Amino acid sequence: MRVLVVSAHPDDEILGIGGTAAKHAARGDEVKLAVISEGVSRRYDPARHAEVKLQSRRAAAILGIEDVVHCDLPDQRLDTVPLSDVAGEVERLIEGFAPEIVYTHFAGDINRDHQVLAEAVLVAVRPYAAPSVREVLMFETPSSTEWGSAQMLPVFHPNAFVDIGDTLERKVEAFLCYTAEVRDYPHPRSGQALRERARYWGSIANRPAVEPFVVVRSLR
Repeated sequence: MRVLVVSAHPDDEILGIGGTAAKHAARGDEVKLAVISEGVSRRYDPARHAEVKLQSRRAAAILGIEDVVHCDLPDQRLDTVPLSDVAGEVERLIEGFAPEIVYTHFAGDINRDHQVLAEAVLVAVRPYAAPSVREVLMFETPSSTEWGSAQMLPVFHPNAFVDIGDTLERKVEAFLCYTAEVRDYPHPRSGQALRERARYWGSIANRPAVEPFVVVRSLR
């Protein structure tokens, strides 16, 4: 099974799907983590770009994943790039990897980059454009998904859950690699809050800890 995770920024791939990605890797699936923006220039010193790339590879290694791709589109400015160009980045990833499952951001996130990327992924995974893709799922991103507004954006109502009871601690450990993104509890981007979030969703799915997803398409 080939699995492609398309995230907007370094750390989103861990926050949204770290536990699930680790489970895919553990059972022998080929997992590619693709980070579309460079994730630095808008908020930090651009000199940190190489450091963040190194952190993303360390985080992936904790999950058991070696294949990490950085596309380096502008951080927090994907809406300044033609949608066809963003979709083109995803299309090239799909053409080269032929994934069967694609994960990306929920389209209703308050973060504009997440919204743009979600739309671009949907363009790229059209059935006739990406025949290898059998499932498309959207993940939540703590501190972005929950801060949207029902008056403006769709609300995250997951309809698929993955049990990450055995990979939750690896997810937290991987996220802590992104030192500039870690916040003190009760911020959603703290280790304790990530554990509590997984347990909250787990209480809904009758499991100790889960990651939730919205299924866009599933071909069986």
